[in-house]
Amino acid sequence: MENVEVFNPENKGRGLKATKEFWAGDVIFAETSYAAVVFDNLTHSVCHTCFKRQEKLQRCGQCKFAHYCDRTCQKESWVNHKHECAAIKKLGKAPNENIRLAARILWRVEREGGGLTEGCLVAVDDLQSHLDNFDQEEKNGLMEDVQSFLDYWQGKQYGMQYISHIFGVISCNGFTLSDQRGLQAVGVGIFPNLCLVNHDCWPNCTVIFNNGNHEAVKSMFHTQMRIELRSLGKINKGEELSVSYVDFLNLSEERRKQLKKQYYFDCTCEHCTKKTKDDLLLAVKDGETKPSESVVKEVIQFSQNTMEKINQARSEGAYHEVIKLCRECLKKQEPVLADTNIHMLRILSISSEVLSYLQMFEEAAENAKRMVDGYLKIYHPNNAQLGMSVMRAGVTHWHAGLIEVGHGMICKAYAILLITHGPTHPITKDLEVMRGQTEMELRMFQQNEFVYYKMREAALSSKPITVMQEPNNENQNTIFHKKQ
Repeated sequence: MENVEVFNPENKGRGLKATKEFWAGDVIFAETSYAAVVFDNLTHSVCHTCFKRQEKLQRCGQCKFAHYCDRTCQKESWVNHKHECAAIKKLGKAPNENIRLAARILWRVEREGGGLTEGCLVAVDDLQSHLDNFDQEEKNGLMEDVQSFLDYWQGKQYGMQYISHIFGVISCNGFTLSDQRGLQAVGVGIFPNLCLVNHDCWPNCTVIFNNGNHEAVKSMFHTQMRIELRSLGKINKGEELSVSYVDFLNLSEERRKQLKKQYYFDCTCEHCTKKTKDDLLLAVKDGETKPSESVVKEVIQFSQNTMEKINQARSEGAYHEVIKLCRECLKKQEPVLADTNIHMLRILSISSEVLSYLQMFEEAAENAKRMVDGYLKIYHPNNAQLGMSVMRAGVTHWHAGLIEVGHGMICKAYAILLITHGPTHPITKDLEVMRGQTEMELRMFQQNEFVYYKMREAALSSKPITVMQEPNNENQNTIFHKKQ
């Protein structure tokens, strides 16, 4: 942690500032989790040590609850799992993820004390819990968790106030963990140093989960969960480090409401105070016949109503109904809303994802291109979500046989992910392979289009159709995991 130091910025809580100069893609610090657990709905499909998704996992023979990749992961986890194992056996079932995480935190406190641990700039005891800001509903949920925790807990007895503090820390500071490809949220953990990094809607850093796929990382961190704080551009010595707690693809007012509700502070960043990019997110068609306010209002209301229907259809797996709703909504939006309008971008995003899953690649590619063109005008140029969206759009174009645009998008995505994820991250390595493949195909296409399409057709016909990954219906665009 020699690259950063704690300080107290004006009108904020504690923060971190750089002790040296950084450039885009630099790792400012890496941190392993203080404690972490797998989400309740994924306990049988994700390793409880390294958080990798696996088809076949080995189960703990004692509690029958914890699952591991192999003996190495199981052995590595024992120091954290042994008390958990006994508690689950005694209770007869595993409690929810928040209670399991609180217990793992307190078992570590029991082993090491609540003060500073090696490599940490702040003790768990000193992390913000914001209990005084909880509304009545949150307080009721907290008391339910505390009571369930007491039924589960085996170890040193702690006072209700301290246990409540730990649950408050989890609520405000729990970091969402992703699988080895960074594509699905699979768990929640506490990273004390990361908790010190303040929010900015247009940050100078990003946080990436890297669970030890690189051999050098394995030797250093074994199988622990590891985050990296990476620079998005030049950062001067003494400059405050910041990350975004929420997705930028929202109006400034909506971001501020979300931050106030989830993290209990009023965002005063420049992009919120000046409402930067709000004009693009609210843009309507610009031309000789600009739509009236009443028409715009009607289309936005229709879009919001359609989104509710789409979310319901997605939750039921009715993907053809989703496409029908998206097409109807886009038809209504296109004469009125600009391609950067947030309501249109949301429909384009869902439509392109679901169309790809249904193997309707040409229409998916068209919508993905429009979505990416909008995103490029709104997001920070080195935004991780932008990079992932451009990558998916590039792959969709490749599936549609649109090799020139597809290769260009894959190259663009690779340039972004080199900065946000780094060259050793699995998703960047996958993208590097894709880039080489599409570059080779593009050369073939430029030499002879007819031969290229014939060879492509023959290659595709000789292998079974690969079903695209099912669309993810969970919205995980915040880096911190807030209990709902």
